[in-house]
Amino acid sequence: MKNVYKEAEFMTSESVDLVQKIENLKKERNAIILAHNYQIDEVQAIADYTGDSLGLSQKAADIVDAEVIVFCGVDFMAESAAILSPHKTVLLPEQNAGCPMAAMITAEELIMKKKEYPNATVVCYVNSSAEVKAESDICCTSSNAVDIVESLDSDQILFVPDENLGHYVSQRTDKDVVLWEGRCITHHRVKADDFEKVKEAHPKAPIIVHPECRPEVLSAADYVGSTSQILKFANESEADKIIVGTEMGILYRLNNENPDKTFYILNQGLVCKNMKMTSLQHVADALENMQYKVTVDKNIRVKAKEALDRMLEFSK
Repeated sequence: MKNVYKEAEFMTSESVDLVQKIENLKKERNAIILAHNYQIDEVQAIADYTGDSLGLSQKAADIVDAEVIVFCGVDFMAESAAILSPHKTVLLPEQNAGCPMAAMITAEELIMKKKEYPNATVVCYVNSSAEVKAESDICCTSSNAVDIVESLDSDQILFVPDENLGHYVSQRTDKDVVLWEGRCITHHRVKADDFEKVKEAHPKAPIIVHPECRPEVLSAADYVGSTSQILKFANESEADKIIVGTEMGILYRLNNENPDKTFYILNQGLVCKNMKMTSLQHVADALENMQYKVTVDKNIRVKAKEALDRMLEFSK
């Protein structure tokens, strides 16, 4: 989605000045700004494109004219952009923005697990480090995970690192899906009990949730989908009130794209602190000082790109 910064309630005189500075630096550096759907409103508003992590990395690779990519997200996302665009400079504005789930598995741990299941095909959720992708056979997203697994010849799948998404996949295939004990701590906060509270207040509103949520939450929801699928569902739904079970940053786009609808968050704990670290000042500093550069070792990048390319080839 292409964004245009508009004056809004969250704009201050300081933010207006920062926006102008960012625009000037962007031209000077021949840069594009990418923002994940979970970023704060101000950052989403000044981004050239917003979306999910892989979609943004693909967009960065497709824009041949840009020399610099400012990726407003978390570390593994910037790594994916660097893997797919090795000849461009990739900047992560907030160097401490990591992903707790991606940190729940290392390449060394995956190598050991593969020895336990030598006949399994390793399917790696894109929310993972470059090193883990390099040790995997194929990557997947939350929207294509089921189709990817079903397309493989192997009867046994080692699914890493999200056990909730892996469980969701296992319920939709006859294959033996071995799960890794990892999870998104933000989505894992949602519990089935949360449904009673929101349904009491909004009994006719459908509840849409992300597959990174607990199995019992997915079972109780009216619709399960990735961020892009949630956006599509909301755009096409005839409901004027919708309850959303994913990181609350998505409300910015939901409200902008559906001004005639009202959205409620399923659980107030649906806030990823790491996603919220990046500010307008961080973006300006990144462009001004060309910080913080994200690079991937060539040997790791080549192997990780093979896993990503297999998925991209399947998705064509």
